[in-house]
Amino acid sequence: MRRADRLFKIVNFLRSRRRAVTAYRIAEEFEVCERTIYRDISDLMNSSVPIYGEAGVGYIIDEQYSVPPLIFDVEEIEALVLGASIVSSWTDKEFSKIANRALDKIKNVLPEPLKEEFEATALTSYPSQTKIPWTVSFSAIRKAIRKKLKLKIKYQREDGQKSQRIIRPLALVFFSPVWLLLGWCEQRNDFRNFRLDRISQLKNLQHQFEHEKGKSLQDYLKTL
Repeated sequence: MRRADRLFKIVNFLRSRRRAVTAYRIAEEFEVCERTIYRDISDLMNSSVPIYGEAGVGYIIDEQYSVPPLIFDVEEIEALVLGASIVSSWTDKEFSKIANRALDKIKNVLPEPLKEEFEATALTSYPSQTKIPWTVSFSAIRKAIRKKLKLKIKYQREDGQKSQRIIRPLALVFFSPVWLLLGWCEQRNDFRNFRLDRISQLKNLQHQFEHEKGKSLQDYLKTL
């Protein structure tokens, strides 16, 4: 068990006890030596966790103390850091900033030992040379999906044929190295996938739609 995980579990262990617990008992619970527990308790207290007691007597935590709602173990932190790195590598600058801002918020509420694990995470992603660029606004598409706003697009198929479509955007899907905009096409009266790099123009019509039976993302997924 990593130390950061053990610290988190020690806090929960003490919260579950109404009486003082000796370092020996805690060490037994986590299969480490008492010296390790003394060091862990000291670090927790220095991180403003309200633990009271002393060696040889036992330790108790303030019953009013609750673990912050945003708490992660080491593997969850690794997943979050890697996810933000992938966002930075495979979306646009604006969404990259948003992902990094979210990571900063998470980091700021982590206990000191977990902050160290956060900084030490050695999982990352870099853009590939196969990444296919696009010119339309990634942000505008995300907003349209979130707010259920119809989009008018100019699209060029692989064979060079151009068309103009009005679609109900349902999802952005990444199939490396391309992004697809999944939507309900009003011209074709069916679901269609549009590669972002083949959309030359995109206009938000500011026309909100309601999901109709047979035209939602859930309906599309049932066809797969």
